[in-house]
Amino acid sequence: MKRRERTPAKSAGGRRHSTGPSARRRMPLVVGLLVLASTGLVARAFDLQVVQKQFYQNQADARFLREVKIPVSRGTIFDRNGEPLAVSTPMVSITAVPGEVLDNADRIPALAQTLGIDPDQLKQYLERRSTREFAYLRRQMSPEAAKAVLALDIPGINGQREYKRYYPSGDVTAHVLGFTNIDDHGQEGLELAFDGWLAGKPGAKRVIRDRMGHTVEDVEQVRAPQPGKSLTLSIDRRIQFLAYSELKSQIEKSQADSGSMVILDVATGEILAMVSLPTFNPNAVNDSTPAERRNRAVTDVVEPGSTMKPFTMAAGLSSGKYTPTTPLIDTGKGVWYFQGHKIRDDTANGMLTPTGVLTKSSNIGAAKISLSLDTKFVYETYRAFGFGNSTESGFPGESSGYLKIGRDWRPFEQATMAFGYGLNLTPLQLANGYATLADHGVMHSPTFIKGDDNPARQIVAPQVADEIVKMLETVTEPGGTATRAQIANYSVAGKTGTAHQATAGGYAKNAYNALFAGIVPATHPRLVGVVVIKNPRVGGYFGGLVSAPVFQKVMSGALRLLDVPPDNIGRWYVGGPKMSNGSLVGNAPPRDPAGDAAAMREGVAL
Repeated sequence: MKRRERTPAKSAGGRRHSTGPSARRRMPLVVGLLVLASTGLVARAFDLQVVQKQFYQNQADARFLREVKIPVSRGTIFDRNGEPLAVSTPMVSITAVPGEVLDNADRIPALAQTLGIDPDQLKQYLERRSTREFAYLRRQMSPEAAKAVLALDIPGINGQREYKRYYPSGDVTAHVLGFTNIDDHGQEGLELAFDGWLAGKPGAKRVIRDRMGHTVEDVEQVRAPQPGKSLTLSIDRRIQFLAYSELKSQIEKSQADSGSMVILDVATGEILAMVSLPTFNPNAVNDSTPAERRNRAVTDVVEPGSTMKPFTMAAGLSSGKYTPTTPLIDTGKGVWYFQGHKIRDDTANGMLTPTGVLTKSSNIGAAKISLSLDTKFVYETYRAFGFGNSTESGFPGESSGYLKIGRDWRPFEQATMAFGYGLNLTPLQLANGYATLADHGVMHSPTFIKGDDNPARQIVAPQVADEIVKMLETVTEPGGTATRAQIANYSVAGKTGTAHQATAGGYAKNAYNALFAGIVPATHPRLVGVVVIKNPRVGGYFGGLVSAPVFQKVMSGALRLLDVPPDNIGRWYVGGPKMSNGSLVGNAPPRDPAGDAAAMREGVAL
């Protein structure tokens, strides 16, 4: 069947015309569509530019606006004379946006070479942190080294200013100052104790960074930086160096395990020097061990041995039962059996005055004086001198020592405490006790801060304290145990101590602690020094032979540095006057065999 085709219709004039839409009819449709599209674009533009402007602005800011820290310098620590002991130096840390650096992986080898890192390790490090927007590549580089890294102009690599602590005196002041960590926060010592004062508060600002991570504009300061405050210590760097040098020399000479020394200003309680050995370099903390970083002068305790006897004597004199010269104490032939225990001196001293008990360092005499007194009274006297309590110096980790409660004392314990066994003190506690005697019975809390407000309190009567200082002068005179502590042109009051080291279950037979505590000048006390040397193996182990010479050398220099007037010109105890044309011969006391013998007779046995 044939398909029938349609033919155009004819008009009245015989012309044919199309029946579909014409161009004239299509035009309004096209125009309408264009108007509608234009209206949509305008509406969308209005929505983006006006309605959602803040949203998209925030999105842009989130990509390019950053809040960054404004680092601040840690406060400087000075010694009492204005010499810097700890300063902060500017450094630069290299940071990265890991993803951006990985997008330029061909630049990683050059970056690694400049940083001194293996390229493969650096790439792996970045890949593990690829989702982060921040990662450290190298902390605290010198500005010159960091400049070379930043000069590579690698996208995503930036520099961040920081500060690093530097200690000019190195290991000499290490234990006092302590150190900071990589974020410049105090970790030990006075850096930790005064961290809030020294650290300050970092500021903050908003900046705009380009896609390379470079800061192109500072927008606003969010928080103003507050630099750390400086700190002036009571430490005298010159005396500190003297103490460090002499203590180190003696420890090496005697092959001892360790040692410490503390020097106090009598009138103020200010700590002029504090040394502990072995030591460490705070500029390279990672090369040290925890044992080397321990400040033994405040954290380690020791049984004080015969250096305890002046405090026993303070109880005796305060009780009214004793004076420096009466009554006499019978020490017999050097051996006394008490409740099944043997207390002995290393020589027969017979009848001794209380002064003689100190001069000869008689264990028997000290024990008999203590046992003649009320137990509670003796205990309260020891506590008054700070034993068993922290000195409140503020040093982190300071030990309180150990003093058993008096009501629990057995008689034998009261006897042995009288000559320094059965209780534990830190070298700082012992020094503070002697400083209290030297300052007419007035106690100050030891302080590391120059000019610190340091309230004082009366511990014993001034007359008692002054009498004990005079009694202690005899210890450094001929016949005493500490003639090696004498200082030319100055009177010295002091006491030696030698004690067996405590071990598990008792005391070591051949390991000792050698101590000396002294006051200079004895007639007008200005300084107190305590020396503790643990387990000396060569050249003797008695305090009068090992520790007293350290005291003599250090304090002789300290008196000159502080310009303390001599109080003993023209007198020289050892062997009588040693004068040549009116001047003392030499700067150190001559050897005194009799004094050395007395030192070696110091009672140390239980």
